[in-house]
Amino acid sequence: MTTQQLTRNQGLVFDVLSHSDGPLSAYSILDKLRDSGFRAPLQVYRALDKLLEFGLVHRLESINAFVACAHPEEDCHAHGLTAFTICETCGKVTEFHDHVIEDRLKGFARDRNFKTGKTTIEIRGTCAGCA
Repeated sequence: MTTQQLTRNQGLVFDVLSHSDGPLSAYSILDKLRDSGFRAPLQVYRALDKLLEFGLVHRLESINAFVACAHPEEDCHAHGLTAFTICETCGKVTEFHDHVIEDRLKGFARDRNFKTGKTTIEIRGTCAGCA
């Protein structure tokens, strides 16, 4: 999915997340898009659901917020693991993939006959700039 194939609302939500300095809640996105005709949280949530499905954004479960994918040209769904560092001081989020960790987790699950779905790791702490 390319950003040119998005609906108007999906494109606006993606643009807000892409230009944000940090993760945003759905209500923060709504506030930023009120001048663009957004009136209800449902408009934002519908757009976010599709953007998540397309792999263009990620939901950070521990802080109930969303970020644009760091590399939307790749298929994030192809990675078995998506990981983030989240600075608890400034809110900076960095997305990364680590194949060693991914392989270890796959082996752990396989050894226990556990079929994995989505694997997301969120590491919370302090970034180098805030340390």
